[in-house]
Amino acid sequence: MPYPAFHLSFFLFCISLVGIFAIGSTGLKGEMSHKDVKHLGLLFVIGSIGSVFPDVPAVWNYMMHGNLRHTMIGSMPTHSLFFGIVAFLLVAMLGYILSRNIHKTISMGMFFEAAFLSHLLLDDIADGGLTYLYPLHNEPLSIFIFMNYNLSDVSFFYYNFACFLSVFFIFCVMFMALVALKDLGFGFRYEPVK
Repeated sequence: MPYPAFHLSFFLFCISLVGIFAIGSTGLKGEMSHKDVKHLGLLFVIGSIGSVFPDVPAVWNYMMHGNLRHTMIGSMPTHSLFFGIVAFLLVAMLGYILSRNIHKTISMGMFFEAAFLSHLLLDDIADGGLTYLYPLHNEPLSIFIFMNYNLSDVSFFYYNFACFLSVFFIFCVMFMALVALKDLGFGFRYEPVK
């Protein structure tokens, strides 16, 4: 299991890369206002919380039981897509209460969810499997199971499909972050070559 600093660093430098690019380009042009800085700060707080949110039971268990058990809330695993959906809905409801703007709320929820899923990716790589499909399937699964297999261990088609699936999952998480950041005003802009 990667430590929280690793999850935060991965979120900051990989998932919110387009936000960092937008900050840099806007800041260099001198176009960043105080309101923009507050907006960016809010996004980074939301993403930072999302990137460590699956480990939230560790705080409770440390205070109440003196251990760092961090993957369960009762019988529900926090490192699952189901918990991610529940977290997204909670963030979306809170965002809507605060902003009363459904489009902005969904985009912030998507950004939170991308950070949340980045946590699952890192833990899957480190631990070799999570209960992604809880409550439908309670056994650990790994998206990256074939990263260390030899091609001779499985069929050519199966190996390539599994590799594609692993990379596609990472692509989906990063794409969610890009779409959310673009909807929130921080996107790449094409400028034709002159």
